[in-house]
Amino acid sequence: MIKFLDLEKINNRFRNEIDKKIADILDKGWYLLGEENTNFTKNFAEYCGTKHCIGVANGLDALNIIIKAYGFNQGDEIIVPANTYIASILAITQNGCTPILVEPDIKTYNINPELIEEKITEKTKAIMVVHLYGQAVQMEKIWELAKKYNLKIIEDSAQAHGAIYQGKRCGNLGDASGFSFYPGKNLGCLGDGGCITTNDDELAAKIKAIRNYGSNVKYHNIYKGVNSRLDEIQAAVLDTKLKYLDNDNTRRRKIAKYYRENIKNAAVILPETYDENAHVWHIFAIRTKERDRLQNYLRENGIETLIHYPIPPHKQECYKEWNHLHFPITEEIHNTILSLPISPVMTDEEVEKIIKIINTKME
Repeated sequence: MIKFLDLEKINNRFRNEIDKKIADILDKGWYLLGEENTNFTKNFAEYCGTKHCIGVANGLDALNIIIKAYGFNQGDEIIVPANTYIASILAITQNGCTPILVEPDIKTYNINPELIEEKITEKTKAIMVVHLYGQAVQMEKIWELAKKYNLKIIEDSAQAHGAIYQGKRCGNLGDASGFSFYPGKNLGCLGDGGCITTNDDELAAKIKAIRNYGSNVKYHNIYKGVNSRLDEIQAAVLDTKLKYLDNDNTRRRKIAKYYRENIKNAAVILPETYDENAHVWHIFAIRTKERDRLQNYLRENGIETLIHYPIPPHKQECYKEWNHLHFPITEEIHNTILSLPISPVMTDEEVEKIIKIINTKME
């Protein structure tokens, strides 16, 4: 079976370095907000090109804390793509804000910048851009709108570690950005982890306190904070793997290019990119009206695939108050999308097999 993502193989490349780091942490006996956290967040900030990086417990917390730090709450509106992963929406509603859903561009799967302005009201506080599947959102129009209407830009960069738009990396394209380091991400840890990047000194200071019970000094709480800290072991793992991220993304781009050049099935719509550097191919998502049939066919031939994502947020049971809404482009994507295996440890032979099976007529 060709796994969708072979995490054991991915992380075994760094086993010796990680083992040594963990042993060092055990010897020091310091497990939270220590030297490893300082080192990683400094290095990741430099990688993204931002002044600040604050480690948190996961990607959802990262977005949640950004919204909390800005003080957005009941009645405030945040524009967000309708086809995003549920975490983007949860971060908004958990702060009492209202998500304003906008259709994506069917070619890039990212929010369609041309549809945003009509959704802006006097209650709008921010635009949350989601660099979905690893492709940076085309930001030019969004920057213009944010300036025109005095809005904050929050990036959901959970899938786009290292993607570049106009010379800047994701995480440095808005006012603040949330990252996830879930194990399956391009830069993943060995559990849950996340961070927030920003160039705003005041916001960074507030976020540092909020993620630590609202405190900068132990037992002195200046904000109604949360407990969301990136632990030392995960920080050490991430700092180890960060050195190899660009090489891994280069391998992903090579596989994606080969897929796009060699998959020749008329029933399959291949993903597009407007700039090779803008996409880090966290997900290689094809679309087909025969999604379920193709997925079963690939499974029968030893190829594991996933669906990102089968149900859009507005059709989820937890948001049943939106179930009557209709977003045709979003629903088309969710009903036809299928993610093929792509990772830096895939062999050329595995890639060739996947292409061959897809190009063979299903019986």
